Amino acid sequence: MAVDTPQRISIGFHGGQVLAVRVTPTELGKLRKALEANDARWYELADAEGAALVDLGRIEYVRVDSDEHKIGF
Repeated sequence: MAVDTPQRISIGFHGGQVLAVRVTPTELGKLRKALEANDARWYELADAEGAALVDLGRIEYVRVDSDEHKIGF
């Protein structure tokens, strides 16, 4: 059974703002489906620290960070 371990994502908005959050793969999948459906404007994103209401129409990109550990600069 796979563990639903939170992963860091960055959501970039029109205008340059970026929201960095940790979400489960399940929540990331729900966000992707909401973006693809393009039928709702607002989406409540549940993250590791609570929830954020985001305007789907203003999202420019979603970046999923790898869990790869890095050393150095």
